[in-house]
Amino acid sequence: MLRILDERPDECAYRTLTRAQVAVGLVALAIIIAAAVMRPLGLLIVLNGALIVFYVVNSAYKFWLVYLSLERPVEIEVSPEELAACDESSLPTYTLLIPLYREADVLAGLVAGLLEMDYPAEKLDVQLLMEEDDQQTIAAAQALELPAHIRPVVVPDSQPKTKPKACNWGLYTCESDLLVIYDAEDRPERDQLKKAAIAFTRTPEDVACLQAKLNYYNQRQNLLTRWFTAEYSVWFDLFLPGLTASGAPIPLGGTSNHFKVAALKECGGWDPFNVTEDCDLGIRLHKDGWRTAMLASTTWEEANGRLFSWIRQRSRWVKGYLQTWLVHMRRPWQLLRDMGAADFFSLQMTIGGSLLAFLINPIYWAMTLVWLVTHSAAISALFPPAVYLLGSFCLFGANFVFVYMAVAGCMARGYYDLAKYALLTPVYWLMMSIGAYKAFGQIIVRPHYWEKTEHGIFEMDGAGGEAP
Repeated sequence: MLRILDERPDECAYRTLTRAQVAVGLVALAIIIAAAVMRPLGLLIVLNGALIVFYVVNSAYKFWLVYLSLERPVEIEVSPEELAACDESSLPTYTLLIPLYREADVLAGLVAGLLEMDYPAEKLDVQLLMEEDDQQTIAAAQALELPAHIRPVVVPDSQPKTKPKACNWGLYTCESDLLVIYDAEDRPERDQLKKAAIAFTRTPEDVACLQAKLNYYNQRQNLLTRWFTAEYSVWFDLFLPGLTASGAPIPLGGTSNHFKVAALKECGGWDPFNVTEDCDLGIRLHKDGWRTAMLASTTWEEANGRLFSWIRQRSRWVKGYLQTWLVHMRRPWQLLRDMGAADFFSLQMTIGGSLLAFLINPIYWAMTLVWLVTHSAAISALFPPAVYLLGSFCLFGANFVFVYMAVAGCMARGYYDLAKYALLTPVYWLMMSIGAYKAFGQIIVRPHYWEKTEHGIFEMDGAGGEAP
């Protein structure tokens, strides 16, 4: 099996921190403590000013990406005429990896959906990747009458018990030209495989991955799924296309990534110790000289509509982003030389910047609330005139930018009725921060623990979601 730990140990999240990172962190902490003893107010003003400058830069960059996605569309579209004229005998072979864990209840529906895919069965190798200790899902697969191109694959029980470990097991035996990942609840458009195969013939040789868009079929289940849909609409319809247009590294989504198998194997597959293996792989592909393009096709998923389950899912995502940032920042100067200043900056804004914002948002909200209630002189002292002006811009301008992006994402998707809910996304940001604090705590004690997301909770006939 492909083992990134053996082949590229410096790019594996097996270790959370290197000795050098620990040393740098301790030195920085010592400097902060010394400054706090000598000039406590001065230190707080400098930190406050630096964080507000970060807010301004981060907001401006993300707004520019959204503008770029609208101004310079880059999605690869395959027309109905091209699909109709496609010679199926010339299509490449395709492996579909479907990692499953405790998914017995949704397996029959999953297989039914796979059978509807518009692609020659003789060119497909569908692997249902099941963990050896998941006897319930294995039994459910054995009870089904599966066609020859859909096969159960039992992944030997080992640690870490993660989705990327299972995907590496499937990749090791893959002999196809192309490969895609789908999750258990995914409902890709029927012609997505054909669109990806045709799109690859129209892209430069250095394009190793096509990222399809993700969205939810239970958008209107409750308020949480409405917010979640707005977030995904911004991410996949505006933000990732903006990154693609700028040539920056693409943090991949966890599903519907269509790969050239040769390029994927050359990069070493997925990091089994990273709990957002998709984000990490997107950065690694970019560092190796490969590029990702956006495919104009949608895969429909089930939005997590239960609060505590959503927080568990979000904390895993944030923990994986933190793992990715720490891994690729082990040698920051080397990373800067390898990627160039623009791509290095983008990585800091999209991954490092998001992590920082999750942590400091509640602090600033609390400070604002306390000041409005008490007019505290201690808080006022942290905002000399220049810092106060920037802070005022952040309060009104930066928050407007992020609310505007949520509304724009809904409008871009045609979810006009959801735009009003996007106006309330500051509440959603607070929930993100709760998940982030949980992730920062968990990375210390359980860095490789995979918090399972429950699937099959939403009944398609139960609410007015948009079916694929």
